[in-house]
Amino acid sequence: MLSLLMKFLLTLVLTLCWLRLCAQEPSEQQLYTDAKAGWKLTYPRGWQFQRREDSPEKTETTFYVGPTRAAAPAEATLIVRPLPENQKDRNLLAFGQLDSVWQAIRALPQPHVLRLEQRDLGRYQELDYEYTYTPKPGSAERFRVVGRRVWRGGYAYRLEYRAALSQDRRYQNLGQQLVESFGFTRSAALPSRRYDEQICDDKMYGIAALRVHDGIWEDDCRSIHQFSVSNPSASPKIHDRVLPFQSYALAKGFDNCLYSVTKSPTNAPEYVYRYNPATRQGEYTPWRLPAQGGESVWISAATDEHGDLYFITSNGGKLVKVSPADGSVSVVWATDPVRQAPYYSSIAFAGAGTHANFCLDDTNTIYQVYSTDGSLLKVDLATRQPAPEMLKLEGLPQRGGYSDVLLQKDAAGRQLYLAGPKALYRVNLDKHQAYQVRRGIYTDLAGCSLFAVRTRQEAPPRLPATATWRGRVLDAATLQPLARAQLRLRAGGGSATAVPLAPDGSFAFPTKSNQAYTAQVQFAGYWSSDTTYTTGFGPYVQDVLLRPLTVGATLSLENVHFEQGETVLLSSSLPALNQLVTLLKNTPGLAIELRGHTDNVGDSRKNLLLSQRRSAAVKAYLVSHGVAAARVTNIGLGGAEPRASNQRETTRRLNRRVDFRVVRVK
Repeated sequence: MLSLLMKFLLTLVLTLCWLRLCAQEPSEQQLYTDAKAGWKLTYPRGWQFQRREDSPEKTETTFYVGPTRAAAPAEATLIVRPLPENQKDRNLLAFGQLDSVWQAIRALPQPHVLRLEQRDLGRYQELDYEYTYTPKPGSAERFRVVGRRVWRGGYAYRLEYRAALSQDRRYQNLGQQLVESFGFTRSAALPSRRYDEQICDDKMYGIAALRVHDGIWEDDCRSIHQFSVSNPSASPKIHDRVLPFQSYALAKGFDNCLYSVTKSPTNAPEYVYRYNPATRQGEYTPWRLPAQGGESVWISAATDEHGDLYFITSNGGKLVKVSPADGSVSVVWATDPVRQAPYYSSIAFAGAGTHANFCLDDTNTIYQVYSTDGSLLKVDLATRQPAPEMLKLEGLPQRGGYSDVLLQKDAAGRQLYLAGPKALYRVNLDKHQAYQVRRGIYTDLAGCSLFAVRTRQEAPPRLPATATWRGRVLDAATLQPLARAQLRLRAGGGSATAVPLAPDGSFAFPTKSNQAYTAQVQFAGYWSSDTTYTTGFGPYVQDVLLRPLTVGATLSLENVHFEQGETVLLSSSLPALNQLVTLLKNTPGLAIELRGHTDNVGDSRKNLLLSQRRSAAVKAYLVSHGVAAARVTNIGLGGAEPRASNQRETTRRLNRRVDFRVVRVK
C-alpha cells in the first residue's frame, strides 16, 4: 500500500513539474545527436525523448511533451530505415515519390494539404510537407502533421511532428522548428549503401581456365581466383566453381562484387550474374545484355571510373554498358572502332586471334590485347578513335593465347596486368616490358583499385525553372472537394488563366518556380478567395480553401492593413474591402460582425481600444460605399484571440487583422 502511495506521489510531482514547464512556452533549445546514424536536431528544453534501436541502421527516436509519451499532447518522431535493394540506388523523386505521399495523404479522412514540395540536393533528396486531417470520419478533433522525408546513402529518414490543432498556439512553432533543425553531422554516419558511393578494395580476380579435379586437369571457366595487388605472386584464394555457367567475361563493381555472363554462343539476351566474394553467394541481376550476334560470344568485361560495367563480344563488334546505379543497359558501339586503324588488316585475316579482351583506365581509354602476340591496342572511348599503332611488348612468349589486360593501382602506382598463355604478367608501359608474376591460365581479369580514390564533384543543386502546382479546391469547413468552383490563377501583373477542376476538385497548372501566383476562386454561397501563393521548385502541392457563408462562420479579410498604431487604412487594403462591399451588395440578406484583433505587444487595454477603432474604420468604409449601417456591427478583441504564435514577428503579424463573422444569411 505504501509503495502504491509513493508511486502516486511521484507521478503527481512529475506532472506538476511538467505543467510548470509548459506554463511558459519554452524558447531554449537543446541539441540531440545520433552519432551512429550521423544526424542531429534541436528540440525544446523540457521535452523528453525515447529511442528504440532494432539495429544500428533501424532506429526510431521520439521527442514528446510531458512526463509520458502516451499522454503527450505533441510529439515528433524520426524513423531511420534502409531502403529496399531495388530502391537504394534510385533518385526516388524521379520515380514519383511526391505523388505517392500525396496519394497517401488524400486517403486520410478530410485531408487538407498546406504544403508538399520536393528538393533534389544531389547527394540526397527531400520532401517537405504540412497537412491536417481527421483521425476518423466524424471526429471533431483535427491533427496537424509537419514533416520531412530525406533519402541519403540508401537510407530513408522520416521526421514528423504531430499534434491536435487545438495545441497549435502552444506547440506548432516548436514542432516546426524541430523539424526544420534536422540535418546530418560531418563525422561518423551509416555507411552508404549506394553503389556509386562504394570504395573498391585492392583485390583482383581472374576466371580460371583450368582446374585440377581428382588429379586430372580439366576445363573450368567457372572458378574464380582471388589475388591481392600488393602481392599477386602469392597463392590465390580459390572460389571453386561459383559461377553457374562457364564464362570468359568478368568485371568487378564498386560494391566489390563480381559480374559475369555466360560464354555460350546463344545469340539471345543474357542476364548478368552477380557473385559476392565476401559472402560467397551469387544471384542473377535484372540486367540483361542484348543478343551478342551470330558466331560471337561475350569474351571480356571491365569497369570504368564511374563504376559502370562493360561487356564486349569476341569479334569486338558490340560493346555494352551496364550502369548498376540506375539499372540501365545501353549499347556503346555496334561496330568495332579498331576497323579504322591502319594496322587492322594485319590482325583481321582468317585465322587471326581476337583483339577484344580489354580494360579501361581513368581517362576513358580502352586497352585491348591482341591474343596472338600480346600487343596492346588503345581506343578513345569518347571519340571511338583507335591509336594509329599497336604497342609491342618485350618479355612475352613469342606466340600464345593472351586473354586479358587489367589496370590496377598499388603503393607503387598504376600497374597493368596481362593474362598470358600460361602465366600472369605485370607490364611496364614506359619500357614496353612485361615481367612474369605467377603461373596460371585466366580467361579474364577483374579489379577496380585504379578507381578506389575518386574526387567527388559536388554539383550545385539544380533548381528547375518550371513547376507544376497541383492541389484541390476544398470547402474550408467540411474539407470536401468543390468540383464546380471557378478557379483562376494569375502570375504577378499578368492576366488570369481559368483552371479546370476534376470531379474530385483537383487541378494541375504549369507555373514558373518560386513565383507568386494569385488564386481567385468563386462559388455561390462562399466567400470568394483572392489569395497569393508562392510556388516551389519542381512538382508542388497545395490545396485552396473556400469558406462557406454560414451563420457563425468567421472569415478573414486578407491583406487589410493600417498605419502602425493607427486606424488609417493603407491603400493595399482596398481590394479586400471592395470584395466585401461587392459580397454585401450581391447578398442583401447577409449581415456581418466585424472583429478587430491585435498582437500581444504593449498595453492590453490600449490594444483592445485600437482593435475596436480599426473595426469601426472598416465599417465606415463599407457604409461609405453603399452598405446599410444596420447590416454591419463591429467589436474589438485586442490580443484575446491570436491566430498564430506571438513568439516571433513572422507569425505575430498574422494576429494583427480584421475578421468578419456571419450573423445572418437569408
